Amino acid sequence: ADLLVLHRDFAAAVERCEAGCDSLGPGPGAPCERCLFLTSFAEVKCSLCVVGIQALAEMNRWREVLSWVLQYYHVPEHLPPKVLELCILLYSKVGEPQVMLEVGGSWLRDQANQSLPEFGSLLELYVLQVLLPLGRFEGAEELVRGCGCGELGSERQRQVLGAIRESRSRWAQRQQTRSAAEEQQDPATETLLGVLSQKLLTMLTLLRRALRSMSNHFYLLPYKKMLLATFLLYLVVVRLDPASPTSLPFIYKLVQLFRQAWAAVLSPIHRPPIGD
Repeated sequence: ADLLVLHRDFAAAVERCEAGCDSLGPGPGAPCERCLFLTSFAEVKCSLCVVGIQALAEMNRWREVLSWVLQYYHVPEHLPPKVLELCILLYSKVGEPQVMLEVGGSWLRDQANQSLPEFGSLLELYVLQVLLPLGRFEGAEELVRGCGCGELGSERQRQVLGAIRESRSRWAQRQQTRSAAEEQQDPATETLLGVLSQKLLTMLTLLRRALRSMSNHFYLLPYKKMLLATFLLYLVVVRLDPASPTSLPFIYKLVQLFRQAWAAVLSPIHRPPIGD
């Protein structure tokens, strides 16, 4: 599996790690194996999981890492310290520390894990990489103060508490800056909305004036001339197509109508007298 990772064949490396973990089986359930991981069985299984985590991360499948590991260890309390450390670092690096919030807390609360030599370093890593980025300052202080000096060391404990105070101070400053920015943004937003409203009102006024002018101009047009022009356009475009057989009867009737009108206008009654 290590050679496959070196050759960047990550998918094959994950398959090899899964096959190795499946071949190992659940293993004996003795507390020494689950907590101290000193047997060869636990060391091989832990090494396979470490390689599998690296391969999944290289393939950008980091979302599957925690579930992939828990399918072989079943509960967070049974995770090896090295595997837990890699998971915390991975999810902290990708900006998802909340994924390890419950898992890390369960592991640290386990009595058997508190006797491990890696407990102090994992507690510090959990506080700095998970609790502080999430703003869990009170929980971080309680966790650090609750552990004995033997697990973390008095000097290291003071340093971690100092880091918690500094992180809380920076968090408060960011909140104040954000609140001030929001307060400054509200008047600017109101001003912008006022300007936009004024422009919209001006555009609506101009549009109303233009519509009123068009309507007044429309009312001044002579309706009879408009109707006559529309009727003639209709005759020319629609009904007076010489190529259309249906237009012939209408043309004939129209010619007859013009002849009758001409005869009525030039009848003997309306003809002017002829001089000698």
